Amino acid sequence: ISACLVGSEMCIRDRLYTAQILEPKMHIGVSLPVREMDSDLTAIRDFAQAAEGLGLTHLRIPDQIMRPGGGYVHEAMMLLSYLAGITSTIELVPSVIILPVRQTVHFAKQAAELDTLSGGRVRLGIGVGESKEEYKYLNMDFSNRGERCDEQMMLLKKLWTEEEIDFQGDFHTISGACINPLPKQRPIPMWIGARSTPSKRVIKRIAQHSDGWFVLCSPNDLGQIRDKVFAEAEKVGRQPDEFGQEAGVAVVGPREHEWRSRVSNWRSMGLSHLCLRTLGGNLSVSEHLTTLERVINEMPADTS
Repeated sequence: ISACLVGSEMCIRDRLYTAQILEPKMHIGVSLPVREMDSDLTAIRDFAQAAEGLGLTHLRIPDQIMRPGGGYVHEAMMLLSYLAGITSTIELVPSVIILPVRQTVHFAKQAAELDTLSGGRVRLGIGVGESKEEYKYLNMDFSNRGERCDEQMMLLKKLWTEEEIDFQGDFHTISGACINPLPKQRPIPMWIGARSTPSKRVIKRIAQHSDGWFVLCSPNDLGQIRDKVFAEAEKVGRQPDEFGQEAGVAVVGPREHEWRSRVSNWRSMGLSHLCLRTLGGNLSVSEHLTTLERVINEMPADTS
């Protein structure tokens, strides 16, 4: 952790914890700015450890295997394994894994191992993506990605909880086998990432298979999306309190002057999670750290 953080770490962490006394609690995390840190593993390490030291609850990182013009992005599960070894408490969140381009059993094994090695600190963001080229490069069918994702999520839950699997679906057949070891969390939580206004199929996916979703809509539109999710959830016997919701707030860039009011607004709407972002402000590697420290120190008192 950089020297600028060490002297004030305790008071900043205490401020964040004080802000989290109010109910309902909102978990405040941060997006790890890997796209702007490239191959600087020292910077990635320092940022992750600083976030944990400042009391932030989770780290989010992007997923990308290969897309035209995709830029510099570390492989998500490998990077999270590295982060698991240099942190001890902060939750590790890929947001989002493009699940239908991945082989289901192999991914189940990877995620279970990561959860085991991290002591149960994994929360998986799940999506289907929109890059036809990425599907083509990985020899996967783009046209049925929604159907496969639904089945994959059902199978993943069984793979993470059962010691002997018998599963017959449209895309998978497994009999008399399992992954070993099982993860610490049984099952590992899965949250859905989609468009700002999720389609009917995605609404059903959230309601039937997920533990929450990443909110990309405006606060004005959240209510109607919640209503749709909870109505679908009721059909399968699930309750609203089974679902988390996480929005993102940029603390740099064009909306920098709004970030405090946006944090307070999302908190007032009862979100369970919030992700701060230092991306997009043309910051140097070292400025990401100092900006994060400043933001936590200036966090509105009514948050969390």
